[in-house]
Amino acid sequence: MLNFGKRNRRTKPKRTEPSLLQRIDWRSIGMATLAVSGFAVIALSLMAALDRPVRRIVVEGPFLRVAPPEIESAVNVAIEAGLASLDLDQVRQCIEDLPWVDSAVVQRRWPDSVRVVVVEQVAAAQWNDSGLLNARGELFIRNARYVPPELPLLAGPPGSEADVAQLYLDAQGRLIETGLRLTGIRVDDRGAWEIELDNGLMVRLGRQAVTERLERFIRLASPMVAKRTEEIRYVDMRYTNGFSIGWNKRSAVAGASIEEVAPDA
Repeated sequence: MLNFGKRNRRTKPKRTEPSLLQRIDWRSIGMATLAVSGFAVIALSLMAALDRPVRRIVVEGPFLRVAPPEIESAVNVAIEAGLASLDLDQVRQCIEDLPWVDSAVVQRRWPDSVRVVVVEQVAAAQWNDSGLLNARGELFIRNARYVPPELPLLAGPPGSEADVAQLYLDAQGRLIETGLRLTGIRVDDRGAWEIELDNGLMVRLGRQAVTERLERFIRLASPMVAKRTEEIRYVDMRYTNGFSIGWNKRSAVAGASIEEVAPDA
């Protein structure tokens, strides 16, 4: 009896794709790694060659209050590394921390120098007993050894420097146009303002509507005050619409608008 069974067939093995690791060209990666490493070594070598010690400090600027040795000392304190790795911002900050320095520019000069350009502070006013303000109304010295006598005297509690300086800047030019010269402004701890003219005459502005009262003094009172400064001790602007005058001697108050009510705050 013949037995016809199924013919055995050989199955072909499936083609398998190479794995990710097998597809990587390790030789190319090795070459790239060597190249990057080579560049890093070159960069570090170049940095080491350029990072020389600072041997010279060149200081520039019109110096009146700051001495170049002070600048050099501040730079030397900040230098902890070579020229290439020098922290320019740190050096600049050390210089600007000096009392009379307003701003500084610090630059590298290869191969071994640092260039410093300094702008000094300009004192625009005296603050309280011995402080100094710049033109921006910033208190840059609290206890000056020398205060120029020609500076106007501004005074007030801590934190009021900018406001007092701004009122001075707003008023001085306009008062000069009326023939009066402003020499001082004060605000006390209660917030009451007064201004002083060059002959010692005081103008009381009080605590409320200070800029409006100053405007009213300039517009209404200053023409008469400019003509009779020797007779007047003070002008009180703490009124709603007018003002009062304190005289040095008995005199008619001609031209002065006086309210009989008590002044406001």
